[in-house]
Amino acid sequence: MIDDLLGRSELKERIAELEEEKRHLERRAEAETERRADAVADRQRAEERVNRLEDRIVELEDRIERAESGEADVEFRRVSDLRGGRLRDVLGRLRSIRSDDPEGLFTACVADEDSVPSSVADLLGDRSRLVRRAAPTILVGDDLGLVSAAISPALPPESFDGWDDRFRLHDEWFLPTGRFAFALVRSDTFALGIYEGDERVSFEGFTADVKEAHSKGGFSQGRFERRRDGQIADHLGDAEEALSGVEGVDRTIVVGERSVLGEVREHADHTDVSDATGSPEAALSDAFRDFWTARIHAI
Repeated sequence: MIDDLLGRSELKERIAELEEEKRHLERRAEAETERRADAVADRQRAEERVNRLEDRIVELEDRIERAESGEADVEFRRVSDLRGGRLRDVLGRLRSIRSDDPEGLFTACVADEDSVPSSVADLLGDRSRLVRRAAPTILVGDDLGLVSAAISPALPPESFDGWDDRFRLHDEWFLPTGRFAFALVRSDTFALGIYEGDERVSFEGFTADVKEAHSKGGFSQGRFERRRDGQIADHLGDAEEALSGVEGVDRTIVVGERSVLGEVREHADHTDVSDATGSPEAALSDAFRDFWTARIHAI
């Protein structure tokens, strides 16, 4: 009765309506956040699928080319992906091999499929085509054909080839050494770690709320695209600022989406494509592990 006289009932009803409206808006906001997260995940899965299909297409085209040319088909004896302690062990085994002949062991760095030196063909004959497929790679072999393998380096040196009494295999080509910066850059994610060897000693990361889709066409679509491009540009600007502040490292490695790497290339000593996704810290860990994984082809 008193509430009615003082108008409190109407106020309480209005408060209840507003609280219900607030709860409704909160649920909509949560659903929109989940929708954007799902859209990002779908796009990233699609990118990964495209990368795998491109690799498969290249492989099949190479087989077709060999079949049409009448060349005998040759395959790798074995393909293995190694990292960390296992990779150190394999490199150590190869480095332990010595030859009394100062020209008994051969090493070559092959930068790409179009730069296989003639010395590799002299050593492997028809199997030199496998080196082209494995490039970029470090090839090791001996004059008796007892050892023949190609190892993909994380940080390839300048191209070289030659004979010696031991294989030329430096840790810094394959393993994390010294103090360096390693960053992952995507259109919506940035992560940066400072490492000493394989141990991360500092971390910085952030994400951007980049719009993923728009259902309307015409002017609205164009405005949406400009807004999205602006969000990406702002995000990459923040990433550049973080990278430009890196100090006291031997080198800076940046990996990420091919479409954005060019924007930050000036701050990197080495860049590579990565499809690592997830939260900044988790994505950085995945990218770091993938980058320092070597593929070893037994030829």
